[in-house]
Amino acid sequence: MTRSTLNWMAFCAVLALPGVALAEHGGMGMAKGGMLVDDKGMTLYTFDKDSDGKSMCNGDCAKNWPPLMVKEDDKAAAGKWTHIKRDDGSMQWAYDGKPLYTFVKDTEAGKTTGDGMKDVWHVAKP
Repeated sequence: MTRSTLNWMAFCAVLALPGVALAEHGGMGMAKGGMLVDDKGMTLYTFDKDSDGKSMCNGDCAKNWPPLMVKEDDKAAAGKWTHIKRDDGSMQWAYDGKPLYTFVKDTEAGKTTGDGMKDVWHVAKP
């Protein structure tokens, strides 16, 4: 077998493990390359102005930094993945108590355009 084939086999095996596959816990995200990403591979961010498990990014802020929203049938996972209630009553994913967001200027998976933005946005890390 080629190295490429072995890499794909290892990747598929990892996704089959409980708690690792995104389908296991809905669209909460996962760790990839030392950072957290959503189910499309888009980088997730934290916002320094958030505190006590509350999102301070609403209105225009949330248009540029879309929250990682909890889908109706998503269940909070054990460990550091939790749900927080937003000001509008909707639910957002949080990791280790920090609400998670994507960034509109990240145009493809793996981009980290928002990291360090205004010194308050940072790539979320496991």
